[in-house]
Amino acid sequence: MKSILLPVENHALAESCLETAWQIARRCESQVSAYALRPVHYQVVGAEPIVAVTFPPSEQEDGEAYEGAKRHFDRFVAAHPQSDGAVMKWAATSPIDDNQISSISRIFDLTVVGRPAHTGEGPRMTTLEAALFDSGRPILVAPPKPRQTFGTNVVISWNQSMESAHTVAFGIGLLKQADKVTVLTMEGVTVPGPDGAALCDYLAVHGIDAKELTVPSHGRKPGVAILEEAEKLGCDLLFKGAYTQSRLRQMILGGPTSQILDQTTLPVFMAN
Repeated sequence: MKSILLPVENHALAESCLETAWQIARRCESQVSAYALRPVHYQVVGAEPIVAVTFPPSEQEDGEAYEGAKRHFDRFVAAHPQSDGAVMKWAATSPIDDNQISSISRIFDLTVVGRPAHTGEGPRMTTLEAALFDSGRPILVAPPKPRQTFGTNVVISWNQSMESAHTVAFGIGLLKQADKVTVLTMEGVTVPGPDGAALCDYLAVHGIDAKELTVPSHGRKPGVAILEEAEKLGCDLLFKGAYTQSRLRQMILGGPTSQILDQTTLPVFMAN
């Protein structure tokens, strides 16, 4: 994880995104490239006939977005002297939007995004999904409040799926640096595939001493159960494969990924 993309938007949770990006940069001796993120464009849809008109941001709105994001970045960098190979750089370009993130992030090892906010003020789900689904790279979801430690005690949420396998493969370097790794499987929330013990054997080949743990849900929602068990283990970084079910099904019925993105207070390393 030597090259990290960080979209920065002018909202109250920008500090947590900056801190989480800084934590992984220090751990991996990485360069963080911060870009100002443009607010979402407004679209008006008329009927009979149906016509959709998108209003692009004005130069003034772009300027305000850029200056607001830059202020967050400058304050953070001033309070966090760069050392140990970790560097944070500001991209002096026009603000980028969610669509641009999906392409720019393809030339970074990782994109750090905020946990989507419940209100209109804060990180957006569209930003997260652009980086997750269209980049071919993993993302790191920053919690609303950063943790004191990062990546020392990792829990892998393992449901035996392709998405979980991709997440582990992308994050091998982080797993090697961890002091403790637990492969956590929730009973009844798996797809056909290698079990947790088999994953531990795979990790051992890479020099990672992981322990397998399978626990019942006890009637809890799967995502909630994963978060609760990770907290019990003292986890400071959760690995989670994204959307084993379809996104539409998860939006309608809920699912572990949606529940975790809605409630996590842990940083979540995720790939699709």
